[in-house]
Formats: sequence, structure tokens, C-alpha cells
Amino acid sequence: MASASQIMKRSLILIPLLLCFLVASVQSGGIAVYWGQDGREGTLKSTCDSGNYVIVILAFITTFGNGRTPVLNLAGHCDRSTGGCKSLTTDIKACQAKGIKVLLSLGGGSGSYTLSSQSDAQNVAKYLWDNYLGGTSTNRPLGSAVLDGIDLDIELGGTNYYDVLAKTLSSYSSKGNKVYISAAPQCPYPDAHLGQALSTGIFDYVWVQFYNNPPCQYQSGDITKLTNSWNTWTSKVKATKIFMGLPASTGAAVTGYIPPSTLTGQVLPMAKKSSKYGGIMLWSRYFDVQNKYSDQVKSFVANLSDDGDANDTTATA
Repeated sequence: MASASQIMKRSLILIPLLLCFLVASVQSGGIAVYWGQDGREGTLKSTCDSGNYVIVILAFITTFGNGRTPVLNLAGHCDRSTGGCKSLTTDIKACQAKGIKVLLSLGGGSGSYTLSSQSDAQNVAKYLWDNYLGGTSTNRPLGSAVLDGIDLDIELGGTNYYDVLAKTLSSYSSKGNKVYISAAPQCPYPDAHLGQALSTGIFDYVWVQFYNNPPCQYQSGDITKLTNSWNTWTSKVKATKIFMGLPASTGAAVTGYIPPSTLTGQVLPMAKKSSKYGGIMLWSRYFDVQNKYSDQVKSFVANLSDDGDANDTTATA
């Protein structure tokens, strides 16, 4: 039989372990934001210096596939054709020095892109590796900076071979630098363009667009459709972390804007019950600057619980 002193010693060991379990079982998160489509949104460096984001996604590569050289379009910030975007090298490295991941997004709501075959997808991946990631090229559009990964925001064109693109990009992680893969599907499940790619289970981050999609988004004070869709995505999609994609202001989307008080008081407590909760994604930095949305919600997105109460330890898939 253990002595009283032995029992006391065991208790002192178990208490910290129990506290660690309680903290770990409540989900913390961060904010990802798209940057690059409005020259009025400020510099990339100022975006990272705000302290509001853990991931910044450069938007977009608007032309790729069918044997075409991928084209970078950072509207209002720099002219790729004259080499002007190489000036972003310093900003990218400054962001990364703060621990912020910088990704490059393919696609968007306008442009000309599609993948015509398996080899076409592999060629696009090879170009991205050589020109934006850890490979080598004589004319890297963003200079010597090595981005952290590639985002797929596929809303146009064909639906095939994005699984091949994602797998090929992911395979480059074996060359030394981890290549993070993310996706921005629409909230109707499964996503029409990225469903096959997401079924691979290799995505690090998935930020589901819960806007401009009335059947699965927040509407007029009712979070029921949003909750049902969130639970579907977090239970059916294998990904390291899933983010709730939101418009940063009423001007950022036609529908789906969630007032900050509703997000922090109703939506986040629901979302954080999933072990896959990663935080929120905002479209976009320009609208966030105008509305100061991330300023209002970031502490609630990141905190282990919205009200400082660590008693809610539910962690479900």
C-alpha cells in the first residue's frame, strides 16, 4: 500500500498532465488572409506586421494549364512581365521571419485555367516548384524568396487532374522543404472542382468558402445551415486543419457576412468543438483593412475558449 507521501508525489505529477490534456483538447486557431488583388490594401510587409495573421495567401496565378506558362497576377502591386514582382522578396522573407507562412494561390474567380492531362498537371507542379518553391530557375517571378506552399482556389474550368497536381506538389517535400498544400472549396459538399483532389487526404489546410452559397452559410441571425455544413466538412474531409472561410466585410461578398459579435458569440464556440478547427480565412486583406474585422475577432479565434473558460473540452471530428 502506498504511503501518504507517495500518493502526494503521484498527485503532483498527474495534475500537470491533466491540465495539459484539458488545454490540448480545446482547439486554438489563427487567421489566414488573401492578399494581392487590390493595391489599396497596403504592402505585404504591413499585412504581416499587423500581427493578425498566421498565413498570408498571395492571389493569384490566373493562367495555367494546357501547356501555358503560369501567369502571376498581383493586381495593383507589381508588374510580373517587367520583373517588378521580384521586389516582394524582402517582404516575403520578413513575413516568414515572423513565423507567418506565405502561400501562392492558383485560380480565383476570373482568369483562364484548366488542366488537360496528368502530364499537364505534373508540368504545372514542376514549374511552381522551380519558380516559387524550393527549386531553381533563371527567372523566378518573386525573386529568391521560397514560398511555403501552394493554394488551390479552383472556381473555373475543368475539374480533372487537381489530385495529380496536389500529389506532385506534395511529393516535393521530400527534397528538403515542406510544401504546404491548401484549398479553398465552396461550402456545398462535395466541391465541384476540388472534390477529387480533397479525397487524397494530403491537404494541410482547407478553408471552406462559407459565402456566396446560401444553402450552407450564415443567414439573418441563423447559424443552422452553417453549422450543418461545417460538421459535414470536418467529419468527411481528411485534412490537418479546416478553416472557416468568411468575407471580411459586407462588401467582400454578396451574401454570407457574419457580424463579429455573432462570430465570436455563436459561431466560434460551435466550430471549436471540432479537432480539425484551424481558425478562419478572410477574403480579403483589402476588406479587412476597411472593416477591421480581424482586429475585432482575432483574440476569440486564437483563444482556447471564447470566454476564458477551459471547461469545454469537447473535441469531435
